[in-house]
Amino acid sequence: MKTIVYKVNEIPEDKWLTEAGEILEAGGLVAIPTETVYGLAANALDEKAAAKIYAAKGRPSDNPLIVHIADMKELEPLVSRLPEAAVKLAEQFWPGPLTMILPKSPKVPYGTTGGLETVAIRMPSHPVARKLIRTSGIPLAAPSANTSGRPSPTRASHVYDDLDGKIDMILDDGPVGIGIESTIVDVSGDTPMILRPGYITEAMLAEVVGKVTVDPAILSENKDKNFHPKAPGMKYKHYAPKGELFLVSGENSKVVEKITELTLEKVMAGQKVGIVATDETKDFYQSRELMKNKDNIVIMSIGTRKDEGTISHNLYDILRRMDGEGVDYIYSESFAEGERGQAIMNRLLKAAAHRQIYV
Repeated sequence: MKTIVYKVNEIPEDKWLTEAGEILEAGGLVAIPTETVYGLAANALDEKAAAKIYAAKGRPSDNPLIVHIADMKELEPLVSRLPEAAVKLAEQFWPGPLTMILPKSPKVPYGTTGGLETVAIRMPSHPVARKLIRTSGIPLAAPSANTSGRPSPTRASHVYDDLDGKIDMILDDGPVGIGIESTIVDVSGDTPMILRPGYITEAMLAEVVGKVTVDPAILSENKDKNFHPKAPGMKYKHYAPKGELFLVSGENSKVVEKITELTLEKVMAGQKVGIVATDETKDFYQSRELMKNKDNIVIMSIGTRKDEGTISHNLYDILRRMDGEGVDYIYSESFAEGERGQAIMNRLLKAAAHRQIYV
């Protein structure tokens, strides 16, 4: 298969919209930009098309797909019941980076929901995604457009690296804005529960619907082989770079000391090491000992702690850049503080297979 890549700002809108819509109607796969990450879109109501997503990504078939819509009128045919909490959250946060788990209608195939009686639905705000959904006239299943387990794609080049030759088309609209996947909240029960943290925080949700609970597995490892995830990212290893990633947590100066110590140990053993720092700390990794070995050390700033948005925006890109540098090990500072620290740490812990060092 030859993968077509269109830069949407360089070709006529009618051309990419028409061709992408035709691919989707025929059961094909199109990678699309959203405000969170790039998604791999297919007809959510076509079980064979959904199966193609799983095959292209190498994704376990019990890992449900998120269905994307462009208008509230598209929601009701997909669900058997629409709870009041869902209506309130949609009014406040759609279009935007919020996914809701709802009881599915018979119209949604089990191949899209991972065999579950619930369906994950969101309404993206990205104009390319919204135009394509409207033009194609179908809801789109669209998990992240990457090989399963790899860092999610925040640029079209990331999609191309993972899926060239496996999908029909990539619509390139440059880097995405947010950089981490949507918040997922289960509203199918009595009390809304966050299953995956994201840009929309627990406090923001609670302002709209009152009490909100958080799945305890968000920042811990689920080792139950018989667990059936209700939402993407709850069971399987995700977001992992090729090098072994470790998080180092604690007081800043002690974290810098520990990362320096661990880096020198690996470099002396002949390994290449990456350090994920911030704008505030990157210069602290310029010690004489580290600089003696600078050819085997890669130091990158993920952003500034003064603006969490820079950290989430750069997170997956920096992990892929570390891959490009060929590092064997990566030591990253941790980011538990702040409104969106939970979301950032959720991704980093999964990328690190929950390898965390406390100092």
